[in-house]
Amino acid sequence: MSDQNKRDKHVFQLTRRKALKGLAAGVGVLALPSRQASASVWESFFQKHFRELSKDELKSVLARLEKEYSKQYDKDVTVKATPAIEGVRFGYGLDLSRCIGCRRCVYGCVAENNQSRDPQIQWIRVVRMDKEKGIDFDSAEHYYNPAEVPEEGHTYMPIACQQCENPACTKVCPVQATWKENDGIIVVDYNWCIGCRYCMAACPYGARHFNWKKSQIPAEELNPDTHYLGNRPRPVGVVEKCTFCIQRTREQPGRYPACEEACPVGARKFGNLLDPKSEMRYLIENKRVFILKEELNTQPKFFYFYAT
Repeated sequence: MSDQNKRDKHVFQLTRRKALKGLAAGVGVLALPSRQASASVWESFFQKHFRELSKDELKSVLARLEKEYSKQYDKDVTVKATPAIEGVRFGYGLDLSRCIGCRRCVYGCVAENNQSRDPQIQWIRVVRMDKEKGIDFDSAEHYYNPAEVPEEGHTYMPIACQQCENPACTKVCPVQATWKENDGIIVVDYNWCIGCRYCMAACPYGARHFNWKKSQIPAEELNPDTHYLGNRPRPVGVVEKCTFCIQRTREQPGRYPACEEACPVGARKFGNLLDPKSEMRYLIENKRVFILKEELNTQPKFFYFYAT
């Protein structure tokens, strides 16, 4: 079918997505692509929800995105949709007694997951706390810039998506653009997100980020190994968050998340909570662990602990 025929076919159609978007936004007029928009734009506009795509449709979507990104960044970009591994429930551990607040995890995450450099979007934030006060978010500093770390009298706590077992963020999405996968990772379908930011308001950890402007990523810095639900380039007007490096951890053999590899002091741990022999299970069963905001019953799968 020619591009013109595809545009003519779609131009007067109104999908459920746009109807829901209009309802969510509370407006009566919907912004449709122009008749002159390319066939690729129209195909993206009318794309089904990720979980409704057939195998052939998914293959077509991934091929279209690979073509778009490869052209945009002038390099070969792959987009995969590796599913969850059966019998795996991912969990993360962070040893607060070792963290030195260097933020290498932050920048390792930015590079791996193609986060915008300008404006800056960072899925991990590290806060500095007064050692004498312990875990005290009221006095925590989100912006610190000493000549050297760690600093005497301070501790540090990295915070990202807690990959909750009972996530508040997914329940408020009016179009079901975000959900929990079988391996416990909370994902976002960027092509289905309508940018209402209800999920951001619902998240008690401030772990979701909105793309107010077009992401700026130098082509030479783009990680070309991407996942549809993870680190592929995101458009303006959608929400994004940590996915435990889904493009790495779902492979067999898998790789650790980039933040764990970047940590110079071994403060970060990652593994399968369902494996009784995993390091994560050992930590939970033998160390002094805690989760953030336990009283909210979100049941994070991100565990903080003190090894020493």
